Amino acid sequence: MANLKHLAWAMLVVLGLVVVAPEAEAAITCGQVTQSLIPCANYLQSGGTMPISQACCNGVKGLNSAAKSTPDRQAVCNCLKEIANAYPAANFGLAASVPGKCGVNIPYKIDPSIDCSK
Repeated sequence: MANLKHLAWAMLVVLGLVVVAPEAEAAITCGQVTQSLIPCANYLQSGGTMPISQACCNGVKGLNSAAKSTPDRQAVCNCLKEIANAYPAANFGLAASVPGKCGVNIPYKIDPSIDCSK
């Protein structure tokens, strides 16, 4: 169970880094981010041997669509960076592959040390 949570958080971190932007007040909460991406945990827990579920891709797409404003993107980024710091041994490479496999184009380098203020 701990491994599942570890992988889920890694996924959240990577996907949050996708929506990085400058400051303001955000409407998206860490709870919403977590709920959107929890369906991806099985894929991450399997080490990528299982196919990505439609629920996972729906969560990725929904989060990407919801985080259109600068404050929302920054909030998602900061939330997921906090999670990444709690799970430094996560497989960020595997998590980074999820958006592309779900058809979500991410124009940023996925890196847990990214500066969310930019």
